[in-house]
Amino acid sequence: MQIARRPTGQFAHRLGRAAGRSARWLRRRERQAIGWLVAEGLPAPVAAALLWIVKLVVVAGLLYVAFWLALLLGFAVAAAWVAGHSTEQDEDDFLGRKAEERDHRKSIFYHPASYNDDPDPRFEDD
Repeated sequence: MQIARRPTGQFAHRLGRAAGRSARWLRRRERQAIGWLVAEGLPAPVAAALLWIVKLVVVAGLLYVAFWLALLLGFAVAAAWVAGHSTEQDEDDFLGRKAEERDHRKSIFYHPASYNDDPDPRFEDD
């Protein structure tokens, strides 16, 4: 009679075994925490209820964070979609001028050394 071997090389199997080990470890720690609380003078049902309350608070906090991250991701996706589907060909600057009408020499941060332009009379050397 041949004994069936367990599949040890598959990822799902290893993941399941790790999850089982983690769940058993957490259950042992929970029993230790209840035992410690009982040893400190707290009744066992109250200690168990206290641990349930802590678990519910942690889950509520994770759901709160997940909600805001999902909302932020939704806004980012919507902004990317709107930016990708804009129909305007020429973008305006902050004054409403078309891109081809703008002269870079009229910019606040213009300096002739940054561009290969004709000499600008505003920056003539004396």
